[in-house]
Amino acid sequence: MAQRTKIRNSARSGLVTAIDVGSTKIACFIGQATTEGGIEIVGIGHQLAQGVRNGNIIDMDAVEHSIRMTVEAAEQMAGENVSAVTVCISGGVPDSKLISFDVSISGHEIGDADLKRALDPVWLHAQQSADRQVIHTLPVGYSIDGNRGVRDPRGMFGEQLGVNMHVMTAAASSMRNLESCIHRCHLEIESIAIAPYAAGMSCLVADEKELGAICIDMGGGTTTISVFFDGEVLFVDSLPVGGAHVTNDIARGLSAPVAYAERMKTLYGSANPTPSDDQEHFKIPLVGEEESGSNQVPRSMLVGIIRPRIEEIFELLRDRLDKTGFNKIAGRRVVLTGGASQLTGVTELASAILDKQVRLGRPANITGLADSANGPAFSVCAGLIDFALSDRAEAVVPSTRSLEVPVGRFGRLGQWLRENI
Repeated sequence: MAQRTKIRNSARSGLVTAIDVGSTKIACFIGQATTEGGIEIVGIGHQLAQGVRNGNIIDMDAVEHSIRMTVEAAEQMAGENVSAVTVCISGGVPDSKLISFDVSISGHEIGDADLKRALDPVWLHAQQSADRQVIHTLPVGYSIDGNRGVRDPRGMFGEQLGVNMHVMTAAASSMRNLESCIHRCHLEIESIAIAPYAAGMSCLVADEKELGAICIDMGGGTTTISVFFDGEVLFVDSLPVGGAHVTNDIARGLSAPVAYAERMKTLYGSANPTPSDDQEHFKIPLVGEEESGSNQVPRSMLVGIIRPRIEEIFELLRDRLDKTGFNKIAGRRVVLTGGASQLTGVTELASAILDKQVRLGRPANITGLADSANGPAFSVCAGLIDFALSDRAEAVVPSTRSLEVPVGRFGRLGQWLRENI
């Protein structure tokens, strides 16, 4: 196969590679940090996903083939060989918990070694059941001898260092399936991120992360949410419903082929009715009939199929946020992203149901993206590049030695919210 430039190893050239294994598409970005503090994408590849349903792998061979084709396209564009990648998981029933604990520091000045010991995730992994795998352990706040609101405790003195930790987990079986597919492509996994976290990093601006905002990533098979406040992610969740379910509703409701239903959704679909919908008609071929067999339907029928499913998605999200208590924390700001968020009228419907200010989000602070890859559908992949670069630069390397078991106080979400909001 022809190569644009001489192939080199991406690890030696300072590049990072991200793979988003979604329900409807698999995307790969190869990027690097710029001197101005931004991110430049030098390689892009994307393929129609095969073997993934609702974020979970159901056909290993099909997913392996799709990943190979996607990575190869990105490699050819970048002129690089990829050996290690950052991947995301959108299925696997992600779980999100805030955990508080204290670590004794005996009155001396807190240094990097104390922080590493406090953030050592070994005991957190030990608390998980066999069917769950820890993906992220993120500190969202510190306290010293009960004095809360500390951003960075290094250089301070005290007897007890308190840590509020956000622990995100996913189903271990889903993680093993994803890891197996990546390894079958002769790639190593450098880091893993949960999809809603990556989407929020990509689309939210600094003020939204500080003041509070919800990022809703509407994918093909899943809809995920992440809540940011005070510059940190506090909550993630996922629903096994997305844009592909809207397409299937159209195919069933109009007895049309799935491919044509997707086309109709893209060209004529809307989540909001208009007075002219009854006057606008289009032809739809019927399933199993000859090319001459078709049915004329008004646009109002298409809208009548789409709107209930979109309403259901946002009502489920609203109920989840109300139940967990994060609806008020996030304020009145919502950022919609993902391929399904581009459907006409979705932003307005989300604003009405969630009673918040809603905008459409796309990858920010990124250069080198073609117009076709610069939309909401590629927010997660762009966020993975951001995550990989920031993780490499700022991650605290966990200690491998044993750690005294902290004084655990699990499930103190309500107390943490009262103290920090």
